[in-house]
Amino acid sequence: MSSDKTSACTVDSDVSELREIKKLLWSENLKPDVFFRWSQGFEFSPVEPSALVQKQGGPCAVIAPVQAYLLKILLDSEDGSTLDFNELPADRCRQLLIDALCCILAKAKSGDHFRIAVLNIEPSNTETATGSVEGTQFQPDDFHERLSMKNLQEQEDVRKFYTDNFSVLSGSYGVLLFMYSVLMTKAIEMINTELSDTSEPLIHSTYGYGSQALINLMLTGRAVSYVWDNDQDVGGLKLRGINQQAEIGFITLMEQMRYCTVGSFYKNPKNPVWVMGSETHLTVLFSHEKKLVSPETKSEIARRIFKSYDPDGNNFIPCSVFADVLKDLELVSEPEYVDIMQKKLDPENLGIILMNAFMDEFFADQTNSVPDTFDLMHYNGIAGSNEGNKVQYCKGSAILLESDLKSMCISNPMYTCLQTKWPNIEINWHTRLPSLN
Repeated sequence: MSSDKTSACTVDSDVSELREIKKLLWSENLKPDVFFRWSQGFEFSPVEPSALVQKQGGPCAVIAPVQAYLLKILLDSEDGSTLDFNELPADRCRQLLIDALCCILAKAKSGDHFRIAVLNIEPSNTETATGSVEGTQFQPDDFHERLSMKNLQEQEDVRKFYTDNFSVLSGSYGVLLFMYSVLMTKAIEMINTELSDTSEPLIHSTYGYGSQALINLMLTGRAVSYVWDNDQDVGGLKLRGINQQAEIGFITLMEQMRYCTVGSFYKNPKNPVWVMGSETHLTVLFSHEKKLVSPETKSEIARRIFKSYDPDGNNFIPCSVFADVLKDLELVSEPEYVDIMQKKLDPENLGIILMNAFMDEFFADQTNSVPDTFDLMHYNGIAGSNEGNKVQYCKGSAILLESDLKSMCISNPMYTCLQTKWPNIEINWHTRLPSLN
């Protein structure tokens, strides 16, 4: 086959896959107002050099994960623990952004190359475009007609492309172009394999919010729909969750409302950075305290495994799974021993084993690796949700109380969300209470 025919086949394949991805993202009826809410570039705050600005509701499903990876890279840098974030030069922040995008693309990559979305500015139909080339606003159909893909082999090639063509990211459609790059790099076949329900669009057709599958894809490289650990069988259906410890964590107010269960792989990530979810928005929590994510102690592993058999968060398990818990922890699980310990831990023969009794019996001498006091920082990309209507990090000082009992404060969503990770946390914010919305 000639190179011209090969190139034509590649273009046709890209067009076909882009059409499928457009349908998966927006459903059949893409509303212009939803599309325009997502039409923004990656832009930094004028008062917080490394903080991205979100102009309207919706694109936080991409912007918050990108911000989280940017902060992860910054905290990992040699000067990350001593650096004054307010003193970061603009060129370093641009490079941090590019590095964050490369990390996300690398996690999503399913084939042998990266597929980077670009926009052909030369108009094919001038009637559907408004404005000049600089800051051009296209109608949704015109935008998608102008999309094309650039195939790059190595991550370093992607880094160089974005460095040499930063306007692809900072221009009017930077966020959308990156999202399409992630989806095309992942490939529609892989996305459909991982999704539980391909009939539901990845972006809400009315409100423009990203689905959990889109958030998970940006954070982990897998477009699964759930946030629990591993897969769960529910009524014969295999519902896919997070399959390994995540680089970036995720906690959500929705767990406190019992809408979902966030597993240990998300709550205890490799880096002290968490995307935080409210009912309608995503923000980012982070800390310089690396001990918040130090390797799990034996007691922490035990708590995680015990909780995996307690999906409703009751702090007890039925005796019927006691042997399985022991086996998963590589403890003695012979029937005779299990029977003896079960009688000891359930003396009243209630058919349940309390987590505290279990931990006291098997891991009484283990200490928690998490420090009692630490600082937390919070990012919200919506300017109107920040003091002075300018996006900037908010700092707080946290302390973990000795009591296992947690106070309920439904009027404080931030505090309630933090409690899903640290049930006994108290925190004093240095300026004002940051918003999850």
